[in-house]
Amino acid sequence: MIPARNSLAFWHILAIATIAFWGTSFVSTKVLLNHGFTAVQIFTLRFAVTYLLLLAINHKQFRCTNWKHELILFISGITGCTLYFWAENTALTLSPSSNVSLIVCTNPLLTMIFGGILYKSERLGKRQILGCLITFVGMVLVVLNGKFILKLSPVGDLLAFTSAIMWAVYSLVVRQLNGKYNSLFITRKMFFYGTLTSIPALFIEAGGNTSKALDIPWQNFTEPVVALNFLCLTVFSSMFGYLIWNKVLKQLGTVLASNYIYAIPLVTIITAVIALGEHITAVAIAGAAAIVAGMVMAEMKRK
Repeated sequence: MIPARNSLAFWHILAIATIAFWGTSFVSTKVLLNHGFTAVQIFTLRFAVTYLLLLAINHKQFRCTNWKHELILFISGITGCTLYFWAENTALTLSPSSNVSLIVCTNPLLTMIFGGILYKSERLGKRQILGCLITFVGMVLVVLNGKFILKLSPVGDLLAFTSAIMWAVYSLVVRQLNGKYNSLFITRKMFFYGTLTSIPALFIEAGGNTSKALDIPWQNFTEPVVALNFLCLTVFSSMFGYLIWNKVLKQLGTVLASNYIYAIPLVTIITAVIALGEHITAVAIAGAAAIVAGMVMAEMKRK
């Protein structure tokens, strides 16, 4: 039985669904990378197609009621879409993936700190803070998956931390529009600005070479595995993911909702075990248990 739309349980279920979409997106991205697409090409095409899909659904309003709101959506688009993915994907080319995963997944902690400073309503109780910390420890165990070898890479690690900051900024900035516009409009405008600001990234990646920047392997979409994984990235991870997440942030609060992000590595490793045949250790299983326990503790309603 599905909980009523106005109950918190309903929004917790949607938060879990969103994290499931985002957790599998890493595997889909890896598949596309293995089929000749660059990281910038992937997220630029992903944003553009998602925007067109949302435009087909919602096209009655094109501008915000004032320029302040338009600026907020521009900041949300460039931080939550372009800069987040650009910094994360570039970091992956410079640092070990375990470093990047650990650093990027600190964004709930950053959101908790910044949210508590900026918004009184986002401050957590002691039990909720403890739950967040237990979840963070569980996430660390899942990401390491029994391999406790971390190599420092200052530039790559700094970019990964920048990615975490960008997501925290997006989460806290977009909340200002809660109740002012519907989620379809907010998400569509975000992807419009995400697409717009991703285009320069294509040319920067190509060293300013126009022909190289536009050299996208379109023919590879004829392969079912490429088409299916790109569909998962655009429809589930981007369109439904961000659309639902913007509603979840409003209903659960930015800080508590962001705590679910700790579960992304758990979803990723489970997907990798199923789709890529990767191995999961007892350490990762212990981490999974800690993630679940910490999230239950953090998400329980405060007295």
